[in-house]
Amino acid sequence: MKVVTYSEARRHLAELLVNAQTEEVEIHRKDGAVFSLKAKSEKYSSPFDVSGIKTKATTDDILEALRESRSRG
Repeated sequence: MKVVTYSEARRHLAELLVNAQTEEVEIHRKDGAVFSLKAKSEKYSSPFDVSGIKTKATTDDILEALRESRSRG
């Protein structure tokens, strides 16, 4: 883990962002506050990637519900 002061972080932000891709970077302020900088994972997921659900409904039940909803409108 790399530890830097707030002033160093301001001067070398681009370099710290590169470092944060592989290791955690701690930034210490004069008032004692400590912040952690770490890159998020680059896992891509589609908004259409949804997990399935368990149900007792059969395909026929679903098709019947669709037919009913279409005939009402």
